[in-house]
Amino acid sequence: MKEEIIIAGFGGQGVLSMGKILAYAGLLDGLEVSWMPSYGPEQRGGTANVTVILSDTKISSPVLDLFDTAVILNQQSLDKFENKVKPGGTLIYDPYGIHRIPERKDINIVRVNAMEATFEMKSAKTYNMLLLGALLGVRNLVPVESVMKGLKKTLPERHHHLLDVNREAITRGMELVK
Repeated sequence: MKEEIIIAGFGGQGVLSMGKILAYAGLLDGLEVSWMPSYGPEQRGGTANVTVILSDTKISSPVLDLFDTAVILNQQSLDKFENKVKPGGTLIYDPYGIHRIPERKDINIVRVNAMEATFEMKSAKTYNMLLLGALLGVRNLVPVESVMKGLKKTLPERHHHLLDVNREAITRGMELVK
């Protein structure tokens, strides 16, 4: 098993955190992992992305031109990465703020109304966890328990009271793609 993933959106949407949590979950499951963020001043509102590779064999390079899966959170990222999904791969996107829907016919396109779900949950800060849940619902990469352990490891202890609401968001994200 080898999964090459790009997660891309605006800084502040939790893109890098989502990738980090997924990478930790992979490590906890004994997988080989690469986590490579890409941002600059983008971290505070411009575009940001992270490449995560999960593999049961050694990873030769973290630098990729094509991806098995893309999680796209804004129009700029869709424009940049839609054509970088391998034929037969998966593109997961939230239509909130996207003007042009994905057009490719040779990939699996999954629409996830994650922003809408955050309004229903009354918790905008769970946006990235809803999308991580959607990713796990579409691509069974790691168990939710490993994700929760990864979240606990990356979340400062003063925020551990939010673990339950994040678990809810992950579960809701998985439900959105069923």
